[in-house]
Amino acid sequence: MPKTKIAKEKEIVHKMIAIYCRGSGHGREQLCTECAELLEYACKRLDHCRFGEDKKFCKHCPIHCYNKEMRVRIRTVMRYSGPRIMLYHPVAAMDHLLSSIMQRVGGK
Repeated sequence: MPKTKIAKEKEIVHKMIAIYCRGSGHGREQLCTECAELLEYACKRLDHCRFGEDKKFCKHCPIHCYNKEMRVRIRTVMRYSGPRIMLYHPVAAMDHLLSSIMQRVGGK
């Protein structure tokens, strides 16, 4: 059974937060409290996304459902983890990149 779009988004967010947490010296084996809080928040936002399985990446969404503080935190994580994810999770990174390209050209 293939993963849903929301499940894939949660997976990639988790991986990116883990890369950031480890690289920032917050946590080694598991996420620090701050990063775990951010992951929980991001997953709740994904669970309650009004677009459901038709959603675009949050970066391209017309509705910003993250509060201001969390938006700043997730952007920091994405800036740090984005260039590094290819090293740690190349298959997930390529899948995410292809999905992004497909969204831009009008596919799903």
